[in-house]
Amino acid sequence: MTATATRPQDATPSASGGKRAPKRERQGAAWVFLSPWVLGAALLTLLPMAVSLYLSFTDYDMFDAPRWIGFRNYTQMFTEDPRYWRSVITTLTYVVIAVPLQLLLALAVAIALKSVRRGKGFYRSAFYAPSLLGASMSIALVWRAIFNDGGSVDNLLSGMGIDIGGWINKPGWAILSVALLTIWQFGAPMVIFLAGLQQIPAELYEAAAVDGASWWRQFRSITIPMLSPVLFFNLVLQMIQAFQVFTPAFAVSAGRGGPADSTLVYTLYLYDRGFTASHMGYASAMAWALLLAIGAVTAVLFRTSRAWVFYANDNNEGAR
Repeated sequence: MTATATRPQDATPSASGGKRAPKRERQGAAWVFLSPWVLGAALLTLLPMAVSLYLSFTDYDMFDAPRWIGFRNYTQMFTEDPRYWRSVITTLTYVVIAVPLQLLLALAVAIALKSVRRGKGFYRSAFYAPSLLGASMSIALVWRAIFNDGGSVDNLLSGMGIDIGGWINKPGWAILSVALLTIWQFGAPMVIFLAGLQQIPAELYEAAAVDGASWWRQFRSITIPMLSPVLFFNLVLQMIQAFQVFTPAFAVSAGRGGPADSTLVYTLYLYDRGFTASHMGYASAMAWALLLAIGAVTAVLFRTSRAWVFYANDNNEGAR
């Protein structure tokens, strides 16, 4: 008859021959370190989202108790509010203009910086600086002065014989001035593009040059496919940020979305309904509609990425 030695199941030997802490103790330590993030997410994100979802089904003016009205805010938003749909169209126009041009400029500057030999750090910092400054209200106010009547842009174009006037006072040009402020903040995607370009093996370009491929052929057949995951990441990130644009439109239009609602982007109209008109329940419904719309557009981008995003470990079969 033999005796079988036993040991606690939770204790495991370490590489040095000793015993690690029991599994439950290790999990407890992990939760202790995670607790600040968990508490922050619960109190500052999940709880406000739950309250916002509840308020979206109520009539709430921030002074009286919320009154449950069901889907009334949503039906009014989609069927009875023409300014809501104007804000949607304005936002889509802004996204279509700002995001592609910003990414194109960021990629062009990243390609140029890749070949720079001296002062690369200085140029990176100089081109990245607008991303740090452009989101501030002070820069947005300067931007408004530049594109106002008698501003720098007006004077420059007038000197060239192009008499447009102040862009922010023209319904057809105001949203373009807002988009240009976002395009100017191309530093963050530029840095990401530059990091992706540096990961492309130089041997691919050398082999293509030996075969007589032109610069454009190398760019189309090597740079874009190898950079497609980075391009996809920047596209998703900048698209989400563009749908939430607020500060430039608020500053350019002095918070009114004018002229003729040409700068009334979605978040500006949400702000107007919630904090100016005190229809916080309606604003909450708008916020949830925006969240669902961004989620839907992001899902479409991920779905379509299978056709054009290339990963090196996918055997040329596209993204999975």
